[in-house]
Amino acid sequence: MVAPTTPQTPASPVYTKKDFQSDQEIRWCPGCGDYAILNAAQQVFAQLGFPKHKMVMVSGIGCSSRFPYYVNTYGFHTIHGRAPAMATGIRIANPELQVWVATGDGDALSIGGNHLIHALRRNVDIKILLFNNRIYGLTKGQYSPTSELGKMNKSAPYGTVDQPINPITLALASEATFVARSVDVYAKHLMDILKKAAAHKGSAFIEILQNCNIFNDLAFEHFINREDRNKFNVSLEHGKPLVFGDKRELGVRLNGLKPEVVKLGENGITEKDLIVHDEHNPTLAAILSRLNPPPTQAAMDEAVAKDPGSIMPLPIGIFRNDSLPSLEDRIDGQIAEVKKKKGEGDLRKLLFAGEMWDVK
Repeated sequence: MVAPTTPQTPASPVYTKKDFQSDQEIRWCPGCGDYAILNAAQQVFAQLGFPKHKMVMVSGIGCSSRFPYYVNTYGFHTIHGRAPAMATGIRIANPELQVWVATGDGDALSIGGNHLIHALRRNVDIKILLFNNRIYGLTKGQYSPTSELGKMNKSAPYGTVDQPINPITLALASEATFVARSVDVYAKHLMDILKKAAAHKGSAFIEILQNCNIFNDLAFEHFINREDRNKFNVSLEHGKPLVFGDKRELGVRLNGLKPEVVKLGENGITEKDLIVHDEHNPTLAAILSRLNPPPTQAAMDEAVAKDPGSIMPLPIGIFRNDSLPSLEDRIDGQIAEVKKKKGEGDLRKLLFAGEMWDVK
């Protein structure tokens, strides 16, 4: 008698970053933050062990939307703002594919706003990378939906009068089940977030603060530079208190529903008094999404001069990470339930059902 054998599962492919580099010339401005994001994505894709012929990169219009040309997977350069809709169709048509979207603050939050909202609320299993540089870079420096109030630029020579969109708050309000933020130059952190997004089943939204060194240079420098990032960034880690500062001497606590910065050791304050992050609590995520340091260097200087201990830090990390049925699961479940009740469908019978008439 021959002993039964254990079925062997196909080994995961072994890739390097080079396997995800295309033969296309990269046409971003020298020094653009997109290079750092591309580098992180290519490294992470190589580490996932997911067959690259089953990966699809989808984009709309903008500098970030050249991503499909530079990543050696299947890709789809779509039309302005419609990348989430296209990605939804791709994923539903072939659930075996891993679908990523590269988009910008203009592409996703202006003409593409509704498409983004509905892709997130439906919990489609796609990963959306939103490059936020607070400007329209491809069209040469007009203000975008995330540009700070009062920003002077080519389309607002006397300063913008529009209230900017908070991408994290919008994603949470749209019921995205994975919402995170990173920064183009935080290489290790960005790669970790990308890996966790890839492992998530459902809609994943990552805001990546990205520098446009031509039309909005150093937009985030006053709170992400090496010297000051510990002072003005707070890391979101599940189950851990919100502590930050050069000597980890500061924290964030809730005063009712209002977050406030406190100094540890002052007035008996300890880490037990601080907010403990829970990435499964959407209400807490919404509160944390409202934390922001001053939007400009001038505003930061004014705040530091007035009260340096009261400056709200920028949360970096995962705001929400919940496991809920994806759109694909719900569709499959609905189809199975209908088949159980009514049996297999008959397309010809459906087409010829109801009132019929001849057109002569």
